Amino acid sequence: MNIHEYQAKELMRSYGVPVPEGKTAFSPDEAKKVAQELGKGPFAVKAQIHAGGRGKAGGIKLVDDAEGVYRAASELIGKTLVTHQTGPHGKVVRKVLVEKASKIKKEYYLGAVIDRSRE
Repeated sequence: MNIHEYQAKELMRSYGVPVPEGKTAFSPDEAKKVAQELGKGPFAVKAQIHAGGRGKAGGIKLVDDAEGVYRAASELIGKTLVTHQTGPHGKVVRKVLVEKASKIKKEYYLGAVIDRSRE
């Protein structure tokens, strides 16, 4: 099962795990509106595709204000993002996650595998 970052964060939030405030947007105008609802920046605008390496491929933009969010979303939505996991054909970005930027001290990745033979 593949889930987007925003879906994973919604799931973690439902169990009380603190995650940055944010929402998805399907257009630059909608992204700007989300930023305005969130208040003062800085913001992270993140392409939502099923692939790792989005940041290194230019799929995550850090901006200071709602106008920056609009510009970043304009660059990302509709773009074909090529990462080490997508292969050369890439994946088209159809939505972005706009959230309050965080000062990251440590970064963790989580994966889960179901072993049906062990039940």
